[in-house]
Amino acid sequence: MKFKLSLLSLVSLSSLSLMTGCSPDKSDLMDKTTQDNWIATAEIHNPSNFDRPDQTLFFSYYDLGLPASFEQSLLFKNDKNQFSSQAIDSDFDGDMDGVVVTASMTSGETLTLDAFVASDPRYAATKRTQAEISLKVGGQWQPHSKYPDTQFEEYVGGEFSNVDSVEPESKYTDHSNWLRYEGPGIESDKVGYRVYLDWRNGFDIFGKLTDKPVLQNVGFDGYESYHHEQPWGMDILKVGSSLGSGGFGLWHKEQVERITKADSRKVTINANGDLFSAFTINYKGWQSAVGKQNLDAHISMSAGSHLANITLDFEQPVETIAAGIVKHPNTELITGDMDITGKAYSYIASWGAQSLDGNMLGMAVFFKKETLKQVTSDKNNYLAILTPKGNQQIYNKNTQQLDYYFAALWQPESGIDNKEAFTKYLEQQAERLTVKPRVRLKTKKSLAAKQQKLTSKVALDWAIKLADSELNRKTYTYEYSGWDINRRRLPKFEYDIVGLYPHTLNRITEATGDKKYQDALTKITGSFIDEQGNIKRFKKSNYNIDSVAPGRAVLKLYQLTKDEKYKKAADLLRQQLAEHPKTKEGAFWHKKKYTSQVWLDGVYMGMPFLAEYSNKFENGHSLEEVVKEFTLTYKYLKDQQTGYYYHAWDEQKQQGWADKNTGLSPEFWARGMGWLAMALVDVLDLIPESETELRLPLIKMSQELAASLKVSQDSETGTWWQVLDKPNQLGNYRESSASAMFTYFLATAIDAGIISDDYKDTTLKAFNGLVNEFVLVHDNGEISLTNLCYVAGLGFGRDGSYQYYMSEPVVNNDPKGTAPFMLAALAVHDLLK
Repeated sequence: MKFKLSLLSLVSLSSLSLMTGCSPDKSDLMDKTTQDNWIATAEIHNPSNFDRPDQTLFFSYYDLGLPASFEQSLLFKNDKNQFSSQAIDSDFDGDMDGVVVTASMTSGETLTLDAFVASDPRYAATKRTQAEISLKVGGQWQPHSKYPDTQFEEYVGGEFSNVDSVEPESKYTDHSNWLRYEGPGIESDKVGYRVYLDWRNGFDIFGKLTDKPVLQNVGFDGYESYHHEQPWGMDILKVGSSLGSGGFGLWHKEQVERITKADSRKVTINANGDLFSAFTINYKGWQSAVGKQNLDAHISMSAGSHLANITLDFEQPVETIAAGIVKHPNTELITGDMDITGKAYSYIASWGAQSLDGNMLGMAVFFKKETLKQVTSDKNNYLAILTPKGNQQIYNKNTQQLDYYFAALWQPESGIDNKEAFTKYLEQQAERLTVKPRVRLKTKKSLAAKQQKLTSKVALDWAIKLADSELNRKTYTYEYSGWDINRRRLPKFEYDIVGLYPHTLNRITEATGDKKYQDALTKITGSFIDEQGNIKRFKKSNYNIDSVAPGRAVLKLYQLTKDEKYKKAADLLRQQLAEHPKTKEGAFWHKKKYTSQVWLDGVYMGMPFLAEYSNKFENGHSLEEVVKEFTLTYKYLKDQQTGYYYHAWDEQKQQGWADKNTGLSPEFWARGMGWLAMALVDVLDLIPESETELRLPLIKMSQELAASLKVSQDSETGTWWQVLDKPNQLGNYRESSASAMFTYFLATAIDAGIISDDYKDTTLKAFNGLVNEFVLVHDNGEISLTNLCYVAGLGFGRDGSYQYYMSEPVVNNDPKGTAPFMLAALAVHDLLK
């Protein structure tokens, strides 16, 4: 199957997390499965302390359990309302792949929506967006009155006609009177934008005085009238030599280079719907200072929003792109918070009396912090200099992508007439882009697949189903010559994709005898190790303990093949640990650049490998050091009152996230505790039972941890929350990777006699919760694990606050969750066997 990344930056179910609040009663859901046209129930929660009017939600057909070829209309409704929806092509590949729904939510509100196949597809929705391109027909081309001595011409006579696509000939330029308002236009019920389809490539604004579509009435009488106020509004921006409002250009040698020269420009209207509209401009043969290439610009808008999303697909790599706002006299540059996590959104904006009618006008560009290189300006523009990211869906293609938003707020339309109100708007929009609504999705397809009573075989089958699904989707893109789809970069020798994931697939081979899963050890982990035992994309001097975790897969390769290159690679990782910087008492720093910091997840990254290596090659002489790492973790990171562990500890108490008295980070992050939990049972499995005294601290930690997990387990679902001690707090959500790790820990600990059989009910409830809460069953037989915290860390814009843990992306099918889910299923299989 081709793995597809959605280019549409709406709220997709691949980036949604579980909402706060009560789920529908299971019996109610089962009753709905008898309705032929019922598809799914979604509970949607607003995670912000402000209202979210017109929140756009995207439900993919894949997640809804519908076939890729689905062509019928869907209807969304609850007890009170029927909600507008629209089928869209979210990744602009020519095929409809899901549906958008618009719903307004007050602060912290939870909505429940049911999706049905519409029995009457003629539901009358209000048209709230539009995209169009219109050109003249029936006239003739003549020499251009403005450029009489050039090849350029203008169109005389004829009438305008809307078309789905157009590619102007080389004789077309500005003021040719051929394209109505000189390019494609796009609008919501709030504002409209147009793009000059000529050498200027500027982005202009149509201020609106009505919430009705207006583009279809603009520009029939030439270029002058819409520069003056009309009943519908007017053109409100003087673009001049700038990028306009949210336009883009190459940033090279401290200058902006617009797309002035291109072999051709083609506009295609991708969508012209009630809730969502979009067009694409294909720039062929763009001639720039860094070479010639092709570029596709996808621009879209959703109902109720001032924001336009722009996604740039580059055929060849580009180092930096400038996204800008015209720099008018007497305007002020406003910048958002840049000390934030990389996936969070910030902005640059301008404010002032810069509308052509003299009114206040605010313009903004929103971008992910990880793409920002610098904020600067030139004589014409305020600029955000952005770095495109790799976009290798087919991982041997050398392509890049940049995604950002732009917006304009005109005082007569928005009512915003001062900087303070505009800044509040900017902050709320940045949060809306960063922190997505929380959604719990129950589908007919998924419910039907979850009716079997939990047995040893059923648990194993869930592990196999997810492994097979991931093999189909993307597993072997993780090899050295592949492409890390999740991080959008070349794969590195990392704990999850090269370590935990192949290790887990091998465990499935050990459980089933099917060697196709074991192949991942060679094809992924092995691909990073050359014949001399050197590890590619690994640098020992970084002293990153995350890089040690793949060592367990390396040791398994050596055990299976007896190839000395794997032994040499394992020796290199052991050498890192021998030299690795430590705290005064001997706990491993998380990384060299994280001076004096001990992170909870580090104990999993390094200690199971060290224990296994020591058993194989050192007669176990390092096992005491392994146990010491746990006891120091217990000493410094555990909260004795709750039994939970903090995410990290700074020995020097100097980090911004560290408490000045204790050095501890402020919150209990669930997956951090999950790494600790898995490390405990994995290491205990490697310490001989004869080493009673050595095992005792880890057994004590395991028993105390099991007790705290039983208390914090969500009573409704059997799962656990992203921030453990704040269930139901605004924005918090039940998180799948931690829930899987805890389930694996409990099942393994019971089976090994580390904790009491009294925890069996807790464990089975947890596994059933994993399946019922987080597993989606797709029409093609694949399954997905949803609601995964993509990543969490500290420092470099990550302040460790509650809001920080809410701001990290929530994704589907990341190895940090899929591997623990499979391990949990295998452990429950063993427990019930």
